[in-house]
Amino acid sequence: MRVLRFSHSAVVRSWRQREQRIRESGVDIDLFTAKRWNTAGRTVDLDPVLDEPVTGVRTLGTHPALFLYDPRPVWAALRAPVDVIDIHEEPFALATAEILLLRKLARQRAPYTLYSAQNIEKRYPAPFRRLERAALRGAAGLQVCNDVAGEICCRKGFPGRPVTIGLGVDRSVFRPHADPGAEVTTTVVGYAGRIERRKGVFVLLDAIERAPELTLRVAGAGSADAELRGAIADRQLGERVQLLGALDGGDLADFYRAIDVLAVPSLTTNSWVEQFGRVAVEAMACGTPVVASDSGALPDVVGGAGRVVPEGNPTALADALREAVGESRPALRATGLRRAEQFDWRSIAGQYIDLYRTVTHAALPMPRPVQIVIVAYGAPAYLARCLQPLRPDRVLVVDNSSRADVAEVCRAAGVRYLDAGRNGGFGAGVNIGLAQGDPAGDVLLLNPDAVVTDAQIDRLQARLLAEPDLASVGPAQVDADGHTSRVGWPIPSPAGVWREALGLDRLHRPADEYVIGSVLLLRAEALAQVGGFDERFFLYAEETDWAKRAVMLGWRHAVIPEVRATHIGAATSSDTEVRDAHFHAAQETFHRKHYGRAGWAVARSAIIMGAGLRSVILRGDSGVESRRRMRRYLRGPVAVRDEHVRAATAAEHTE
Repeated sequence: MRVLRFSHSAVVRSWRQREQRIRESGVDIDLFTAKRWNTAGRTVDLDPVLDEPVTGVRTLGTHPALFLYDPRPVWAALRAPVDVIDIHEEPFALATAEILLLRKLARQRAPYTLYSAQNIEKRYPAPFRRLERAALRGAAGLQVCNDVAGEICCRKGFPGRPVTIGLGVDRSVFRPHADPGAEVTTTVVGYAGRIERRKGVFVLLDAIERAPELTLRVAGAGSADAELRGAIADRQLGERVQLLGALDGGDLADFYRAIDVLAVPSLTTNSWVEQFGRVAVEAMACGTPVVASDSGALPDVVGGAGRVVPEGNPTALADALREAVGESRPALRATGLRRAEQFDWRSIAGQYIDLYRTVTHAALPMPRPVQIVIVAYGAPAYLARCLQPLRPDRVLVVDNSSRADVAEVCRAAGVRYLDAGRNGGFGAGVNIGLAQGDPAGDVLLLNPDAVVTDAQIDRLQARLLAEPDLASVGPAQVDADGHTSRVGWPIPSPAGVWREALGLDRLHRPADEYVIGSVLLLRAEALAQVGGFDERFFLYAEETDWAKRAVMLGWRHAVIPEVRATHIGAATSSDTEVRDAHFHAAQETFHRKHYGRAGWAVARSAIIMGAGLRSVILRGDSGVESRRRMRRYLRGPVAVRDEHVRAATAAEHTE
């Protein structure tokens, strides 16, 4: 595999261990970075080691989101054959837009991945928000250093499953004392990082003032240097606080080893929140306990291996620092060392390689199992009929209704039963089931009112795996009377809605179709890239949205006509009005998500026009239904659905 990687921050030599470890695993990775960059308040010049495959590129601009690369070496690199383009820049950055424009001009078809650390949802001015959405919707993969950044990117258009990969640490440099007896036994608190108010250094000073038995050493520099010195003098803390200036590399590792506990007291502001906290990992790797605030990603990075306190609370911070240098210190040291192992560059490199394999649709090992996930909501008789022809060991029932009779049916059938604890909708139930399964296995989604045999499932899997670009397959379906039901449908679009409204849909062959989710086999490789269902779809269109995202990531879907299942549609729901409300609301949600407000406006106008014309032309029940449909879309399907939900909730409270 050949990877082309862009990262302006890779100008720092120690951070290029990521690429070094990836190469050691057999991946050919060419790195392009800035020739010179300011990082952590100091200017760093690219200084490659002998024969290191890294290219320094001149840059125009100094802001991480507002700079451009010299396009000439980028263009030359994009003209060469590659398997993956890894853009380690934010989706809204100008450099990202530049690389993607050059990729398009070079007709480079290799999939690309993006990086994001932005864990505050921001609406950028034009053209940045449009560049961001376009970059995200075209990406085959997304690597984030905190979970919230991934959630934000999905809301902004990324169609797949974000992969959280932390920032690495060189454990040959950041390591504990070789001689445990050389460790300090005094009560020294350390701080490493920029001297800025948002980093919480003044809150830390307040905490030190409250704990006279603690002393503080500060390694860092920044815009608030003079203010910090003044605060130390005003509080007469000069004998207890030592300012060391900025440190890096071996000097910084020595600093961690010379303190008892590291404080990371970051503060959230309107425009900034802690995105990772590399210093916490470095300190843990040195065997130094960590006390961090709960700002942003810090609780996840510390991961139970340190103490987390409310941000901006000097009393809680002082108490936690006292505890960390007391009897808790040996346990915190041990758990911190274990936690730091997860951020070793070899571990980080392995996660990148997994990401590259996912975006190139690399095949997972064979043979592999099929896991069956059934999301139930009442209807125990239908569920019992569904389970009867299936091997119990491959079935998991997720019960959204939390009913005892559903649990009893599963016990009698010998299948796994899981009470969801709430009715979060079909998509949420599916996601619960997916989280319980083997990521290397394919997954069959099966409605409780559908019947399919193990032999039919095996035939579906054989057809799925016979074509490497298939993300999902479903069988033909018949109802209880043997009448054939349609299971393959075009993926909705505003243009498609207009064709249907004008009666032209029969003349158009859709390029992309999806298969309904009542009996649907999902490929493991596609699940790894696309992820689970979007839980904003409570009922209906969950599989449509999943299929659309899969198509955006290079997959397709198919009906297998030689396999036939039985499905009694809507057998587990008796309220037609509620079903209709959820169905039409899902159409609005789908169009808004994938085509924006303008796309939804186009689709909505077509539906209103079509319903209006039918209400005039048609008589009887058909005319009445057309008028109802027109009123629903004039009001807004989501608004109508919400009215039904509020009415149902009020009725429950009055019973």
